Amino acid sequence: MPFSGGILMGIKIDISSSSGTKIIGLFARLLFAREPLSLIDLAQRLKCSKQTVMRLVEEIERSYTESFRIERIRRGRRLYYRIEKHDKAIEPIPITGREMSLLLMCRAFAQGLLGSRLFDEVSGALEKGMLLVPKEELPAASFFGSFRPGSIDYGPHRQTLLSLLEAMEKKRIARVSYKSPASEAAKGFLFKPYKIFSRNETLYVHGGMATEPGRPFKEFDYDPLLAVHRIEKAEITEWFFDIPPEYDFEKVFNRHFGLIKGNEFKVEAELTGYAAIYVAERIWSPDQKIRKTVEGSIKLTFTATSEPEVISWVLSFGKEARLIKPKRLVKKLKAELDKMREF
Repeated sequence: MPFSGGILMGIKIDISSSSGTKIIGLFARLLFAREPLSLIDLAQRLKCSKQTVMRLVEEIERSYTESFRIERIRRGRRLYYRIEKHDKAIEPIPITGREMSLLLMCRAFAQGLLGSRLFDEVSGALEKGMLLVPKEELPAASFFGSFRPGSIDYGPHRQTLLSLLEAMEKKRIARVSYKSPASEAAKGFLFKPYKIFSRNETLYVHGGMATEPGRPFKEFDYDPLLAVHRIEKAEITEWFFDIPPEYDFEKVFNRHFGLIKGNEFKVEAELTGYAAIYVAERIWSPDQKIRKTVEGSIKLTFTATSEPEVISWVLSFGKEARLIKPKRLVKKLKAELDKMREF
């Protein structure tokens, strides 16, 4: 799967944020990051240009040259930053009530993805963090909840998640046993986990296939995307791997509609009623366009990479959605409707 680097698209630059606020935000991210952070990632997180990030780095260096040194690391065409850590322990930094409240909110929203045991571990970590919050600012966890019908119980998959996390942290290849919905039995292979992410109450891990050292190198056709709950076993090996410097998760998965990444194609659909309201409130691809019609409906155009997912998306809105383009997909949708009527 090809990757391209470098351009910030669809990111709103926050010019109202003061330079001092951005410096603090940049310094905190670099100080507590376990891995070097890329220039483009820092620009996205701080909602500013890459040139601004480079200028802020220089300002930090001028102010803290005796205490910290910021390293610049080149990986391919990308520039990464990190602060050289000293052996001396850093004094705990207080957490504000607002910051803890946001952490509690994130914990509640992720409850359906974590399972009971991992949720309890996260809760224990947050309780320790409460000690860093001034007593007068302590928030209430009861403000937040999670609606979980249709979610997957990840409790039985806790060890799989922990093994994948350890493999990512240590950059170690994992040997996984995976049972896809189309297979009768699980298949084993070597896997390089790059990123775990969630979509529609489901956890996925994206990464690369690996060849056992000492055996002839094999060029694989694609980078695998695995549903975590379908991994029957994950074991960490003694072999290391490096994430390709050109790898960009955002450009792979958040650029177009569709979890399955095939060829790009343009979609046009007309929506009415509640479906029009629902669709207009959301982003389906960064290049989407929404146009209101004189009849009160909307016409949405966006870029997709998965025909089955577009068909499912249209069907989910029932009579309030009509697929217009591409024509080949309109034919497939009509065939799907014919099958549903025959059922």
